[in-house]
Amino acid sequence: MNPSVQDAHSEHPNQFALLRQRRFAPFFWTQFCGAANDNLFKFAFTVMVTYQLQVSWLPASLAGLVIGALFILPYVLFSATSGQLADKWDKTRLIRLVKSLEIAIMLIAAWGFVSGLVPVLLLCTFLMGLHSTLFGPVKFAYMPQVLSERELTGGNGMVEMGTFVAILLGQVAGGLLVAVPAVGHAEVAVACVLLALLGRGVAQAIPATPATDPGLKINWNPVSETWRNLRLARENVVVFRSLLGISWMWFFGAVFLSQFPSFAKEVLHGDEKVASLLLVVFSVGIGIGSLLCEVLSRRHVEIGLVPLGAIGMSVFAIDLYFASRGLPPAEQMGLAAFVAQPAHWHVMADLLLLSLFAGLYSVPMYALIQMRSQPTHRARIIAANNILNALFMIGSSVIAGALLGAGFSIPQVFLFVGLANAVVAGYIFLLVPEYLLRFVAWVMSRFVYRFKVRGDEHLPVTGAAVLACNHVSFVDAVLLMAASPRPIYFLMDHRIFRAPLLGTLFRLAKAIPIAPQKEDPAAYEAAFERAAQVLREGDLLAIFPEGGITRDGQLQPFKGGIVKILQRAQADGLSVPVVPLALTHLWGSFFSRIEQGDAMVRPFRRGLFNRVGLEVGAPMAPAGLSPESLREQVAVLLARGD
Repeated sequence: MNPSVQDAHSEHPNQFALLRQRRFAPFFWTQFCGAANDNLFKFAFTVMVTYQLQVSWLPASLAGLVIGALFILPYVLFSATSGQLADKWDKTRLIRLVKSLEIAIMLIAAWGFVSGLVPVLLLCTFLMGLHSTLFGPVKFAYMPQVLSERELTGGNGMVEMGTFVAILLGQVAGGLLVAVPAVGHAEVAVACVLLALLGRGVAQAIPATPATDPGLKINWNPVSETWRNLRLARENVVVFRSLLGISWMWFFGAVFLSQFPSFAKEVLHGDEKVASLLLVVFSVGIGIGSLLCEVLSRRHVEIGLVPLGAIGMSVFAIDLYFASRGLPPAEQMGLAAFVAQPAHWHVMADLLLLSLFAGLYSVPMYALIQMRSQPTHRARIIAANNILNALFMIGSSVIAGALLGAGFSIPQVFLFVGLANAVVAGYIFLLVPEYLLRFVAWVMSRFVYRFKVRGDEHLPVTGAAVLACNHVSFVDAVLLMAASPRPIYFLMDHRIFRAPLLGTLFRLAKAIPIAPQKEDPAAYEAAFERAAQVLREGDLLAIFPEGGITRDGQLQPFKGGIVKILQRAQADGLSVPVVPLALTHLWGSFFSRIEQGDAMVRPFRRGLFNRVGLEVGAPMAPAGLSPESLREQVAVLLARGD
């Protein structure tokens, strides 16, 4: 890492300070102008052909679908190629070339708007999609070159926030400008050209960024390169299925976004400003949901929020159908008349909450992909994600168009998508149970207990490690899941798998059942072999060295299994750190054995929202570690948590 980057980070710990630095600010405003221009152009064009022009070969009900599909088609055709270009060329040079291309496209589009030439504007829609396809990989590849590791999260957050604001402003401006009588089309033309010029001017200030792979031989065949990227993504099953989950979210969102102009006109009986209001509500909801991911998680993101997001998306999409299907016929109304009717507030609330939950659904999935993808392949995985997103969005246009052509009303299309979302999301969560497991852990740590973690910086973010924790209750493993951003494989007493609900949960978590050696020697050895495999694969292994849940609330002697695990790891050539953990204040809760050795006897003996905690100690070297020394460290952590 460049020392100047490190110094800049130490001087500017706040992510907003990046906006005062040349290495970031010109890049930020360049991508801001591009996102705003994309959306100003697309929405103004959509409103124009929906409300103002009568084009026999492009019905108003299909205009949004066609424009959306044309814009997204270059992502399918050229994403793989654009990723290669971003690696081979100086990224600043590529950014400036792309922004110069945008000026040329917008000059052609200006002629199309002023002359009312729909075919010309359709061509420009495809070309602006190509512009965004070329810029996308550069955006993700530029930041790691100019920001330190600790600045990357803040930098990405700023770019996402800026993109959200730019989309919102572009859509609102496009809808308002095109609606101005007599001069609206000319104003849109001028605005598009000015934004392109502004973006190119700011791009001139971006500092040079050397090519990361100047010797790369470009594969110009988009089909074979796209297929290669998709095969690469499939090597990690969890990552690939998460890519499918994100792509489904784009399918879901594209149906709503493409139908807003027609929905506002035909169902809500509103004018162009009402269509703009719907977009504002939808965009604000996504922004709030994305920000809530930080508030609702203890770490940067919490993938347990994904099932919550999926549930909300379906609930409010279905409710939107019921809220909009019974609206009485009316004359076309303006913004003031629209918001004056209480029934319309129900529609807007559904749109706001639907998009809010979409934000909760998508942001953690993106984080999972970023964390689990191999750093050497991450850019190509993101390229595969862009390709899949584009395919799903085109598919959404085709399916929505087919439903409308078959006689479905727009509210019925929304109902169909809401029901389909429940089916698709359920299928994804069955394929990737980690989402459901983290959801359960998130609920337990937020609503059953008030769970506080201290020292979580000691939890390894990469590599194999053994987590050793005291055993106080039947839900200890669930709370440890909530504390770790990485999946944990638990070595657990085989008897806990007999509990109806918890047994199912731990089987989904691929917990390793272990029986006493005297009781079942084969199962005992199989458990240690599986534990060794977990460490060989670089994952986290959690054990409860006491061998069972305490019956008196006291820390029991630690058994020797930890030494056997470390010896096997050493035989495999691994030096695996051991992280001591201590769960505090769980004794006496619903899931502990305080009632004469039984659990779950008096549910409310300590009321609701019990305060419990987890103390995480510094990793211990495996060499010379004994059960006694490990127990001493856990005891120290227990005392610290009291």
